[in-house]
Amino acid sequence: MKHNFDEIIDRTNTNAVKLERCKTLFGTEDVLPLWVADMDFRTPDFVLDAIQKRLEHPILGYTMPPRNFFSLFTEWLRTHHEWEPEREQVGFVPGIVPALAFAVQCYTEPGDEIIVQPPVYYPFFNVVKNNNRTLVYNQLVEEEGKYEMDFDDLEQKITSKTKMFILCNPHNPGGRVWSQKTLRKLDNICAKHNILVVSDEIHADMALSGHKHLPFATVSKSAASNSVTLMAPSKVFNMPGVVSSFYIIPNPKLYRKYAEFLEASEMNSGNIFAYQATVACYAKGENWRVAMLKYVEENIDYVMEYLREFIPQIKPMRPEASFLMWLDCRDLGMETDELHRFFVQKAGLGLNKGTIFGPGGEYYLRINVACPRKVIQQAMMQLKKAISFK
Repeated sequence: MKHNFDEIIDRTNTNAVKLERCKTLFGTEDVLPLWVADMDFRTPDFVLDAIQKRLEHPILGYTMPPRNFFSLFTEWLRTHHEWEPEREQVGFVPGIVPALAFAVQCYTEPGDEIIVQPPVYYPFFNVVKNNNRTLVYNQLVEEEGKYEMDFDDLEQKITSKTKMFILCNPHNPGGRVWSQKTLRKLDNICAKHNILVVSDEIHADMALSGHKHLPFATVSKSAASNSVTLMAPSKVFNMPGVVSSFYIIPNPKLYRKYAEFLEASEMNSGNIFAYQATVACYAKGENWRVAMLKYVEENIDYVMEYLREFIPQIKPMRPEASFLMWLDCRDLGMETDELHRFFVQKAGLGLNKGTIFGPGGEYYLRINVACPRKVIQQAMMQLKKAISFK
């Protein structure tokens, strides 16, 4: 089946966050908005068809998950990630970020310490601080163009109050697919100190060629018994507005506690469209997923080659997963705020400022390349022109 990822789709008047918040974030709407982590590709037809088919019925009443809702997800885990959790280890949750906040509320107390690894997806900070827990940084280190975990620093940061570690796997930004060796070492440390690992694996299905995602819970028996894994079809199938996610908790005691917390909060069920769209993704989505990742990787190749040839001052970190690229702009000789203004005012590009991802994000910007090739080409030309007049 042919998929047209070159199609330019106008998202104005759809309340798209990437457009509606430009004025607030960049001071102007006159930018190419390449910041929000959704795609500018058409949401797959099988998703739209499933929703439209449900709309043929005139009653949008209270709805149960379809009978194959969880079995399709567990089969996807088996075929794509060699993981075979039992049905009673899996549950529905309305969104990954809410799921993180629920885990913080469920398993820790105010004042407890929670470790994150910046630069990292910034809602990690919010779910800790907004729930009156203590945020602890275990900053990643860059080695040979890739992020690595600093285990010496991690061990030094752990105290008797450290109760949780929030893992980003694959990592955002930077697109790191963590190796088995790295995850096992993290597991050993967290198990030794009785620190629960909550693993955000929303980019699990977006590993690029030459890389394979490894769920944290699969690296050992201790990792399985000491972790909460969060996954979703929303990122890979471009339907984040539908809000459909899963938690996988192999430890029965931890599972029961989380499930009871969600039930008490009335947050353990989805909506008609989340159910129908998710079933469509896991039943019909593989062809589209493979084609989309191939196109995204070609966009990544284009950016890597263009910057190397025309703008060598900017050094991109090649992602091993997903459609987000992390740009090292230190050689441009600008501080973070000046750098951000330059990209907006001179290059006309709306990218994520690196500092929102925490320590280590200084002098960096994050760009989303999940868009038609013409848009990426336009962005690179605008950037080249701006730097040539700098």
